[in-house]
Amino acid sequence: MKNKYLKIYLKIKKYKKIVITRHVGADPDALGSQLALRDSIRKKFPNKEVYAIGAPASTFKYLGQLDKFRDEMYDNSLLIVLDTPDCKRVDGVDPKKFEYSIKIDHHPYIETFCDMELIDDSASSAAQLVLEMIYQTPLPMTKEIGEKLFVGIVADTNRFLFKYTTPKTFMLVSKLIKDTNINFTDLYEKLYLRPVKESRFQGYIADNMVVTENGFAYIKIEDEILKMYNVDAATAGNMVNNFNYINEIYAWAIFSQDVSNNVIRGSIRSRGPIINEAASHFGGGGHIFASGVRIKTFEEVDELIKELDDICSTYKDEE
Repeated sequence: MKNKYLKIYLKIKKYKKIVITRHVGADPDALGSQLALRDSIRKKFPNKEVYAIGAPASTFKYLGQLDKFRDEMYDNSLLIVLDTPDCKRVDGVDPKKFEYSIKIDHHPYIETFCDMELIDDSASSAAQLVLEMIYQTPLPMTKEIGEKLFVGIVADTNRFLFKYTTPKTFMLVSKLIKDTNINFTDLYEKLYLRPVKESRFQGYIADNMVVTENGFAYIKIEDEILKMYNVDAATAGNMVNNFNYINEIYAWAIFSQDVSNNVIRGSIRSRGPIINEAASHFGGGGHIFASGVRIKTFEEVDELIKELDDICSTYKDEE
């Protein structure tokens, strides 16, 4: 792995212009790793043009400011794609238009779409991979860079609760805290502090979630409900981790209508059944216990619900 990080570093060193992107519907891991890598490269190579691009996420604006993409950024440029296993989910750019491209990802392999690919699906997060790369190359670490990476790791592991949190995760985070003296208590507050309207909306989800006899829980949230609580579709999806560790539930999903993008966002989690294959049948994917989809109709949502319920039924019978 170290040799591959050094190969990536040499490509970074070679190119004067570097564009860093990630998946659509950015979460704290995607944004934190993207902005941290940009800032580290800028600090090491102040004369390079380094851009972090993609659609912003207002909920996570405390992580930093993104750059606006322009077509001339394609010319003679290096592209680095983070936290994205397949080409169709790359946000804002066409990887084929760059002179050279690199993928750094922690999801199970789906397809090759970059010239160089570093995939480690045993890593907890893209932020963990960027952190490891910084420590194994001459790329610098600062307190501000460390804060972004810490938030990314914490968010994708749900505060180190998920099964793909490993001893390496703790080792790297421990070194990060020791080296940068970040105030992780303040960072937790930024990540988890919520307005009252979201707490009330969470209560709505809890009251209206359907739980099947096979241990699959789900809720379909249409646009009028989102408007009633003055929240958006992304907010609904971000609440999926709040329903861990319910005794009667093996897997669960929140499907929220996103009218502005003409899709239904699905966030799926599990504490046993493998769910990413089902998500992939509907154009989504992710980890075996944490996946997402974007679906066009609620009829397709019902098909996915049926498949996930069947997976829970099989899991229940095999327990």
